[in-house]
Amino acid sequence: MAVSVDEEIVKKIASFIREHNGQNTIVLDISELNSWTDYFIVSTVTSSGHLRGLLNQLYDFIWKSGLDTQCRHKKTEDEKWILLDCGNVIIHLMSEEAREFYNLEKLWFNGKPVSF
Repeated sequence: MAVSVDEEIVKKIASFIREHNGQNTIVLDISELNSWTDYFIVSTVTSSGHLRGLLNQLYDFIWKSGLDTQCRHKKTEDEKWILLDCGNVIIHLMSEEAREFYNLEKLWFNGKPVSF
């Protein structure tokens, strides 16, 4: 069962990612477009090392924010895209190549951008 997520928590997570060198970080409110989540956070990572480091720090930050991940990834080497499912917020950490290929912003163009 997904925990209700306050928009302020989502903004704090996005800011945390940006402060840890996540590039072109965006937040989309997609709550009116589906029934399974409310927000997407999408950010570009610069390398597999950056992805691993950010992911480790992010798990701790998410836990301290009162959220939990539905599935914790064990392997992050050579991965181009990690999806963290926190119920009502989904976090996408992507390589530049994966982000250009999947273009989530275009796919979810009806989502409302959230400033943070």
